[in-house]
Amino acid sequence: MAKSSVIRPTAEDKKAVGRIFGLAKEANIDIACGKVRRTSSRFCLGVEHGDYNGTELFGVGTDRFIWMAYKPADTPQMRLYSGNFPDDGLVEFELGSIPEPKSPQTADTWARFAYGVDFVLRRAGYKISRGIDGVIHGNIPGGGMSRSASLTLNLILSVLDANGIEEPDKLKIVDLAQQVENDYIGSPCGKLDQIMILFAREGFGTYYNPKKRSVEYVPLGKRAADFSIVVMDTGTVRPGLEKSTYKTRRAECEQLVSILQKNGYKISCLADIKTEAQYEKILAQFAGQYLNLCDRFKYIFAAQTRFYEMLDAWKRGDIATVGRIFREDGIGLRDEYKISGPELETMCDIARTIPGCLGERMLGGGDKGAAGALVKTANVNALKKAVDTAYPRSRPDFADKYAVHVCKVVDGVRVYDGLI
Repeated sequence: MAKSSVIRPTAEDKKAVGRIFGLAKEANIDIACGKVRRTSSRFCLGVEHGDYNGTELFGVGTDRFIWMAYKPADTPQMRLYSGNFPDDGLVEFELGSIPEPKSPQTADTWARFAYGVDFVLRRAGYKISRGIDGVIHGNIPGGGMSRSASLTLNLILSVLDANGIEEPDKLKIVDLAQQVENDYIGSPCGKLDQIMILFAREGFGTYYNPKKRSVEYVPLGKRAADFSIVVMDTGTVRPGLEKSTYKTRRAECEQLVSILQKNGYKISCLADIKTEAQYEKILAQFAGQYLNLCDRFKYIFAAQTRFYEMLDAWKRGDIATVGRIFREDGIGLRDEYKISGPELETMCDIARTIPGCLGERMLGGGDKGAAGALVKTANVNALKKAVDTAYPRSRPDFADKYAVHVCKVVDGVRVYDGLI
């Protein structure tokens, strides 16, 4: 497993730290001689929305980041400032003195993630006595690339580090990060985002098997054509998962599992349905009464079935097949899982017209946010031009808010010591 290590910063890292220095002066926070922890975004190749349904997962870390410069405090006081949410001002609290979980007064502030980290670490028995002075800057779009998971992981790892605690079980860190969102914030997220960020390694795909709780690194086959990962931010603002269709879809899948269990199926999640015979039997038995629930199941079963073909194609370097499956998953997310949104599908429709676009679909929780595409590198500029021409015409309300990001595969976590 890749470990956070002290390595040479990139030009982008140095620029971000320069920005952080300016923010630190504004907020009157002393971060001199501290550390910088950088956490990535992620790009899921499969199975989107599969984590809470028990499927296997595969994805990469991508180069949109959250940077936090911090140093331990001599007191249990937390002092944090985010340049992305300046209206929230300086977030100050004493460890152990935080609002109750899912408190209405924290619903609209990014500080809920910092409160949640304190809550879950203490509940888990970690001896947290030193706060941190920290300044945060990020460039991860607000939907589809897992900004919340990146922030949560950054905060957990930084607070543990400030208290001299190293958690050797990285999957426990994943569990804690999920608990921040599930138990403190009230967001019903799974573990896909946290796994794909914490374990991401430059040049590799990350494969997670939930039954084994195992992580493997999968290199892209050498025969792969030159391609780019493109993220198309629609400019829309997606509410937290607790306020979105995501919550409804998760509840629907859990409802179908409960129905199947009551009818004698020995399963704990939808991914436990493995065979075509079982699949057809369930549809015949329940589609008449529970059509919407069975539509959700259709997507999960098909996406899990395609997953293994996609993984084998990645290993061979058959990126055209990876892209085709990415597109098929997107159509299933749109038509069966019904988790996409109009702006997301506009981006996908535009991308689909470009020769060399191998596959495209919505990313992340759904409704709003960003779509993604796998594109032959030679055709990336054509895609950008097409988006610049067509998207503002189709979605004029977001003509000055959308963006196209061309991403690289990167390490999920890096730590720079001495950079500040």
